Amino acid sequence: YLYLDGSVPVSERNRRVKDFQRGKAPVFLISLRAGGTGLNLTVASYVVLADPWWNPMVEEQAADRVYRLGQKQPVTIYRLITKGTVEEKIRLLQAEKLNRIEEILEGTSTAHALSVDELMELFEAS
Repeated sequence: YLYLDGSVPVSERNRRVKDFQRGKAPVFLISLRAGGTGLNLTVASYVVLADPWWNPMVEEQAADRVYRLGQKQPVTIYRLITKGTVEEKIRLLQAEKLNRIEEILEGTSTAHALSVDELMELFEAS
C-alpha cells in the first residue's frame, strides 16, 4: 500500500500519486486533509472514508479525487461509521448542514447556529 498525509513533502507526494496511478500498489491510504487537494486518482475504484469531518464538503472533495477526466470505471464510496460514537453524531450533523445549505439555496432557510445543548449532545455518550 501507499500512504499520504499532510507531513509528506510535495515531491514525495507526487511520486506516490504517480506510483498509485501506475498500479504499483493496490491500496492508497490518504488522510482526508491531504486527499482534498490536488490529487488525480483515476485508477481508483473504491473510496473508503473512515473518519468523518465536520464539514461534509471536505469529504466530498476528497472523494471527488477519483471522479476526474480519464476515469473509466465505476467508483464506489463507503463511509465507515460505528454506531454510538461521535463519528455517528458528526454524520448526523453533516446531514443537517447539507439540508440547511439546500434550504438557503431554495430560499426556504430557517437555518440557525448550533445551541450549546446541540453542541454538547455531539460529545455525550450514546
